[in-house]
Amino acid sequence: MLPSGGKAGVRSQPSEGVPRARAPGSEVIRARAGGAPATVTSDGDILYGRDDELRFVSDFLSRCFDGSGDALLLRGEAGIGKTALLGTAREAALARGGRVLSALGVQSEASVPYAGLHQLLAPVLPDHAASLLEPQRQALYTAFGMNDGAAPGMFSVGLASLELISSLADRAPVALLIDDIQWIDRASSDVLAFVARRLEGERVALLTAVREGHESVLNDAGLAEMQLHRLDDDASAALLRARTPELDPSLRERILAEAAGNPLALVELPTVLRGDGNVPSALLPLVPTTRRLERSFLARASDLPELTQTVLLVAAADDGADLAEIIEAAKALVGGDLSVAALEPAVDAGLLEIRGHDVHFRHPLVRSAIYHAAGPSRRLSTHAALAKALAGQPERRAWHRAAATPGADDDVALDLEQAALRALTRGAPRAAAEALRRAALRSLPHTHRGRLLLRSAEINFELGEAATAHRQLAEAQSAELRTEERLRLTLWSEVLNHESWLSPERVRAFADVADQLAGADTAGAALALNALWPLSIRCWHDNPTQETRDLFVQAARRLQRHDSDPMALSVAALGDPVGQAARIIDTTTRIAPGAVDDPAEQHALGSSLTGIWALDLSWPYHGAAVDGLRRQGRLGLLGEALVCQAWAALHLGKHRLAHTAADESRRLSRDTGRSLWACAADLVLAALASERGESDTADELIRRAEAELLSAGAHSMLGFAQFAKGRHATANKRYNDAYEQLTRVLDPADITYHPVLGVFGAADLIEAAVRTDRTDEAAHHHARLSALAEKTTAPLLRVMAACTRPLVVAPDQTEASYLRALDDRLLVNWPYHRARLQLSYGRWLRRRRRILEARRPLRAAVDSFDALGATVFAQDARSELRAAGEAARRATPSTADSLTPQELQIARMAATGITNREIGTRLFISHRTVGQHLRRIFQKLDITSRGQLHLADLGGE
Repeated sequence: MLPSGGKAGVRSQPSEGVPRARAPGSEVIRARAGGAPATVTSDGDILYGRDDELRFVSDFLSRCFDGSGDALLLRGEAGIGKTALLGTAREAALARGGRVLSALGVQSEASVPYAGLHQLLAPVLPDHAASLLEPQRQALYTAFGMNDGAAPGMFSVGLASLELISSLADRAPVALLIDDIQWIDRASSDVLAFVARRLEGERVALLTAVREGHESVLNDAGLAEMQLHRLDDDASAALLRARTPELDPSLRERILAEAAGNPLALVELPTVLRGDGNVPSALLPLVPTTRRLERSFLARASDLPELTQTVLLVAAADDGADLAEIIEAAKALVGGDLSVAALEPAVDAGLLEIRGHDVHFRHPLVRSAIYHAAGPSRRLSTHAALAKALAGQPERRAWHRAAATPGADDDVALDLEQAALRALTRGAPRAAAEALRRAALRSLPHTHRGRLLLRSAEINFELGEAATAHRQLAEAQSAELRTEERLRLTLWSEVLNHESWLSPERVRAFADVADQLAGADTAGAALALNALWPLSIRCWHDNPTQETRDLFVQAARRLQRHDSDPMALSVAALGDPVGQAARIIDTTTRIAPGAVDDPAEQHALGSSLTGIWALDLSWPYHGAAVDGLRRQGRLGLLGEALVCQAWAALHLGKHRLAHTAADESRRLSRDTGRSLWACAADLVLAALASERGESDTADELIRRAEAELLSAGAHSMLGFAQFAKGRHATANKRYNDAYEQLTRVLDPADITYHPVLGVFGAADLIEAAVRTDRTDEAAHHHARLSALAEKTTAPLLRVMAACTRPLVVAPDQTEASYLRALDDRLLVNWPYHRARLQLSYGRWLRRRRRILEARRPLRAAVDSFDALGATVFAQDARSELRAAGEAARRATPSTADSLTPQELQIARMAATGITNREIGTRLFISHRTVGQHLRRIFQKLDITSRGQLHLADLGGE
């Protein structure tokens, strides 16, 4: 299984295999607005008539607190009641004895990595961080800037957060409440999405609120949603009567019309329409509801003392809520002393609250109204004052300095660059790329702009944001760059230019730049080789000329650090699979797998060997890559490595491992937004389901994967779907269908054409041709396979050629071909193909009435297929054995087959004696989830403790 050749930036949708939040009923809960007034204790006016929503949230909390952890996204326009509903959930959670952790998204805070997550977890870190394993604790501390450890991956931070929350839930149920999540920083949002998908079995409720029309990472996290709609006419009129009974009837009708069912507008607009606001009543219909509400809050603020208005503006511009910090900045702004008393008029006016040492605005619209109503010069000076107050917090200071600077300023740009470097050390590359982009905007073209744009583009490329990277490289073209930087820019521009890339001229141009970089220093050679890797993947997926392939190989060999350089070997293998296979295979057999210690390079070499049909040689690299990437918490690359391992395991006859690896890959790939890899994993699962006789499952997996690949434009991956279709048809003895599906991949005129991938199904194709009396076609395909096997020395091709040769030779050579193939030691590593050969030989003997001789290979085939779990082929072998006069033994079901793939993984790990927390760390789930799985495992295996697991039949590979 090779890296995908589809389009970049395709959004994934969660699959059934991803552990995620799920609410009962439809995914989007469209709760009815209206009805009798609700009795609530928080923002009762705003939640007037929200009985359905309140009841649902109450039931949701109860379910979660009882151990059915879940996540819910509240969606609606400003003023619709999201914040009030979260407040009610808070009080309900506390009343049920739960712990509440909350965070509020602030627009100015969105660039500070992990700021939102720190806001959420900071109250419990001091007392509960000790419950985490040391690597998890260090990941959190580094993400929060509390130590200087190695940069943690986002998923390591996610797992640490999940474990911390799960540990809290061991003591009491936990409610996580996040308002305005559209303004929570990206790193925190990614962690929250990770946590949300893994709450099943936890006593945790996650409720988030997002304003309609805004994007958030959690939009694509598979959360159940509650859409809050406007109140109906009856509920609106009832709320307005209860709130302002003294209103003149004509004014009441006007307010009902202008508010249009928005509850906050029904509460606030009477102030504006009575003449106390700043908007002439005649203009109100032209002003959006959000702006009307902001004007209403401004009407209150304008009556406050000037000093209070100044402190309010500082609080609105601040990306935190610390009271002392706000007062300190306000002092710098007014040039004199002031105290907390300056905020009391704002508290009395209902604009904000002071809770302990924190300042909270009554509603997010209050903050935005006050901030945007201030003139530009006032905002600039406010940010300057905050920057001065934050002298001890360089990252936040940098962002406020940038907000206080209207034009280019290299000092500010360098401050933001330092913020980007700190973001990288905290494991937040997206935040780093954004900081570098902002730094470039603040820099002069002839100083730092080009360098900053180039570095931001490189990070975005690594993150898969190809379009953004391409745009930034184009912007950097006109800026000042040093020679080495100009070479890097040219290199990445070539990588990102998809048009006619695989022409010889383009490869020569790229190779020339790569050679110049390599001539500069060792780091330049490594950079060039890593840049060549994705292009070689494109070369494998497409069908370039031989000249282009030769140029790829020559470039890789010039850039290699030594003869067994894994990246150079990988590039050469993918650049010219047929021409380079023999050399790569020969070189690799002389390299000890342990000599390659970088998991990413192990993955690259393993997937490349798989791409040249050397799956037995790729096997140790897949295992090492999976283990290493798992330890490093690199879930995106781990998902890729797992599907490569699953594909190799499928062909090597390690079917149970193929099942567990593909199952985990599809979950992780969906989780990390790599939908094409999830499709590839689904197609491995489809092939396995076909062999088990689960036709409906196989059909559905193939149908969904094929549809998604087509919609993504990933035509070069359709060959995997054709292989799965061919195996499905073969298992069901639909040989005409199998032949048609498998020949499509070898037809240059077909959309699924892939000259390398198509060969993986050669054994099924040749058998299908023989079974449908296509004798000449079978001989033709076998001749091509044999020639390719001889040229490449690829183990899989040699095995398939040997196993299918008896089907195409002259009748007087058939038996000799069978015996020669069965004696070939090469088959030892290929039990699936050996079992297919034994079945074929036994069938051939029986049909020549050599009954006694037929029984031995058929018996061996039955045993092998049973061990593999290939039920369909085992049944076929049993039928042949019965026809040969021997009662076929029934398969002894393995207890391992009663477990799901993830349960089998957990059972095997637990049997080695490692703890639930250690298992959770390896599988990126919480220790509570591991415990729940173990309880189900014990029931299925009819045991009562971990100590008995070693007695259970947990199957082999």
